[in-house]
Amino acid sequence: MIKKLSFFISIILFGSAFGQNPQKDKEVLQKQNADLKKQISSLNSTLNQTKQESKLSIAYLNAVNQKLNLREKVYNNTQKEKRFIEDDIYKRQLEINKNNRELEVLRKNYAEILVKAYKTKGVQNKVTFILSSKNMGEALTRIEYLKRYSDYQDKKAAEISNKANEIKKNITLKKRSALEKDNLLLNQKKDLATIEAERIQKQQLLDEFKKNEVRLTGELRQKQTQSKELERQIRNIIAEEIRIAKAKEEAEKKAEAERKRLAEIAAKKEKDRIEAENRAKIAAAEAERKRAELEAKKASDLAAKREEEQKKLAETNKTIEKKEAAERASKEAADRAKIANERVAAAKANEDAINKKNDDAKDDAEKKVMKSYGVGSTVGSNFADNKGHITFPVEKGTVTHRFGRQPHPVFKNIVEENIGIKIAVSPGTKARCVFPGVVSSIQAINGSRTVIVKHGAYFTVYSNLASTLVKANQQVSAGTLIGEVGSDFDESITLDFQIWSGEKPVDPLGWVSY
Repeated sequence: MIKKLSFFISIILFGSAFGQNPQKDKEVLQKQNADLKKQISSLNSTLNQTKQESKLSIAYLNAVNQKLNLREKVYNNTQKEKRFIEDDIYKRQLEINKNNRELEVLRKNYAEILVKAYKTKGVQNKVTFILSSKNMGEALTRIEYLKRYSDYQDKKAAEISNKANEIKKNITLKKRSALEKDNLLLNQKKDLATIEAERIQKQQLLDEFKKNEVRLTGELRQKQTQSKELERQIRNIIAEEIRIAKAKEEAEKKAEAERKRLAEIAAKKEKDRIEAENRAKIAAAEAERKRAELEAKKASDLAAKREEEQKKLAETNKTIEKKEAAERASKEAADRAKIANERVAAAKANEDAINKKNDDAKDDAEKKVMKSYGVGSTVGSNFADNKGHITFPVEKGTVTHRFGRQPHPVFKNIVEENIGIKIAVSPGTKARCVFPGVVSSIQAINGSRTVIVKHGAYFTVYSNLASTLVKANQQVSAGTLIGEVGSDFDESITLDFQIWSGEKPVDPLGWVSY
């Protein structure tokens, strides 16, 4: 009983962890495993290629670790899938037991119905039962009763048949789940054997590292010395680029100031010329407005006078004809005042339009002159605006060394100070430019090549190249091939990639999309 209770509790907990649809969750796990196996296959291909160069490389060790982690994920997912199948088998058995109990009750009830039917002695008794009715209404009622009783018998027989079919279906599904579980267990056994073999392989690889520790640490320290020298040269190149850029910027500022001064003189002359051309039009519009305002004032005064006269006349006993004449005179004066005011409004609108046209012409002339003198036409770099969305420097690769102070993955007594990242790639891989810019410098250092690309105030550095595909001062775009990635001191194919903000290196993984 305790065992069953604990099993039910585990089912509830497991179900709450994965949702209310076990079949869907199982399909998700199967899809995840399919994706993980694709990654394992890709890593196997990479490992087979890397093995040709050198097994004693961090890139190779990282790939082995990554593959082992993926296999363990597959195994864990398979364990979860197995639990789903076991739950399904258990639930199917519960359903079968329930259906068997229900079938037993149905068969018992149906047997009782058959015994009753036998005791009524078949068709003869049914006929007697109908003929013994007192009247036609009772006979019809008895016929309906017998029909319903017959339908009831058929219904019970159908229920027994359906329940039996349901039991068969659940038994088939349970067998299928049991077979699926057996196949899963077989695959799990193979996975465990593979994981154990790869753990041994990893340990052997670590042992090989330890056996060659003196040689490898010596080569590593030599590589660190070379990296420091490369860093020094990169710093000098970038510092010189910044110095030249600042000097150029200072010279450009002076030139800009002079261009602006000359442009302002030229613009003023052009504006004065336009002002002179439009002066007569502006004066005429102003005179027209003033004339219209004077006429409007006169008309308004006359209208006010006529209105006053009309009021006085209305208070006296003058004849109706005189009153009407006064009203007409007042109305005419008001109409003339209205027309005069409309002329004032039109004159003002005309004057405003001429002034605006004059101002617009002067503004356009100023812009045109400024543009012709090249004032305010500098375009800035937007490298910083694209932080986090910049292209990765290779199409496919694995970061083996991260930015900053990092302990060595194998030799814990060695600490690496990385001013960039290292990316392990397949032989023949080409580095690509991550953002539009200009090739600032190409250096050949310690048998490999380094390309520095300038992006305004930022620089990207591509080191450990076997060959280059660009030239100094060449304009490059995002995706332009820079050169083929070469082999490192441990024979692994590795790209050293850096991003500099001015004279300060920054973590590339905070900038590129990886």
